[in-house]
Amino acid sequence: MRLSTSYYTEIGMRIKPCRTFQFDIVLGAVVICGKERFGKGIKPMGTIVSVHPFDEEQVKAIQEACPSLDYVSVSGFGADEARAALMDAEVILGWNRDVLKIIHADGISLKWLQNLGAGVDHIPLERLQSLGVTLTHASGVHPNGISESIFAMLLSLTRNVHIAIRNQQQQTWKPSKIMGEAHGKTIAILGTGAIGLETAKLAQAFGMNVLGVRKSGVPAEWVDRMYTIEQLNEVLAQSDYIVNCLPLTAQTKHLVGREQFAVMKPSAIYINIGRGGTTDTAALVDALQQERIAGAGLDVFEQEPLPQEHPLWNMENVIITPHETGNTPYYMDRALSIVLDNLTNYSAQGKPCRNVVDWQAQY
Repeated sequence: MRLSTSYYTEIGMRIKPCRTFQFDIVLGAVVICGKERFGKGIKPMGTIVSVHPFDEEQVKAIQEACPSLDYVSVSGFGADEARAALMDAEVILGWNRDVLKIIHADGISLKWLQNLGAGVDHIPLERLQSLGVTLTHASGVHPNGISESIFAMLLSLTRNVHIAIRNQQQQTWKPSKIMGEAHGKTIAILGTGAIGLETAKLAQAFGMNVLGVRKSGVPAEWVDRMYTIEQLNEVLAQSDYIVNCLPLTAQTKHLVGREQFAVMKPSAIYINIGRGGTTDTAALVDALQQERIAGAGLDVFEQEPLPQEHPLWNMENVIITPHETGNTPYYMDRALSIVLDNLTNYSAQGKPCRNVVDWQAQY
C-alpha cells in the first residue's frame, strides 16, 4: 500500500511531512523515499530526486512516466536532508551547487542526471563519465524566445532603436541621420542547432541571405549555404550580421577572436547568445573601440555577471542583456516534455532517449 499524506507509522513514530514523500508500508516495515528505515526483507526502490520545485500536476506526470521509481523534491529541504536524498538518488532532475557537491562525493547511487538547461559547460563532464552516469540536457526549449531576442537586438542596432531609447530617457528629440535595413543583407549563424535554425527561419522571412556554420557542414532547412568551422573566416568576411549560437567546448573556446574580427566588415553587427567563452572578450572590445565592427548585441559573457567597470557597459553601439534571452513563461512546460520522454524511455529501456550528451563532443 502506498500513501502520500500519512505522517505516522503504526507504532506511533512520526515522519517529517513532505508533499513529495511517498511511504510504502509492507508487512509492518516503512520505506521512506524508497529506502528502508526499519523492518527487514524489503528491497529499496530507486528515487528520482528533483532540485526544481515542480507543481502538483507536473509531479503526477513525472510519477506516471516512471512508476518504478519514487519521486522526491528537495526544494525547501535543509542542507543535510538534501544531501542525503541526492546521495541516494538514481535519477536527479536539475542542477545546483548541492548536486555539484554530491557528484564529487564517494558512494553516490546516481545513474542519470537530467539538466533542465540546454548548456552543460558548467557541469563536470569528465567526472560524470568516469562514474558511468548518463547526462541529458533540455536543448529544444529555447528556439522561439532566443531567436526573437536575437532579432530584437539585430533590428534595434540596425534601426537605431537603442539610440532612440537613450534619447527618450534624456528627453531629447534627435532623429537618427542614418539607419540600416536587414532586408537583402547576409546573416551568418554560427551553430545551426534548434536555436540557429529558428533564427535562420526568421531571417528568411526578412528577406536575408542566410549562411550557416556547423561542425559537420551538412545542409539544413532555412540555410542558403552551409559551411564547416574550418571555413569560418570565409563566412565572416561575407556577412553583415554574425549570430553566435555555439556551445562552449574545447574546440569553440575563443573561436571568435582577433583574427575573426579583423576579417569582418566595418559595418558588421556581432550578436552572441551562445556562450561567452566562445568569444575573446578583449578582442571584441578592441574591435568595437577601433570601429572594426559597427556594433554588438551580447547576452552572454566570459565573466558573469559582467563587472560594473567593464568598458562594454558604456559603449553606445552595444546592447547588453544579463543572460536572459532564454526566459519565457513556457520554459518549464517545454523542458518537462523532454524530461517525460526521457523518464518514459528510462522506465522501459533503462536509459533516456533525448539530448544525451556526447562526451567527446562535450554537448
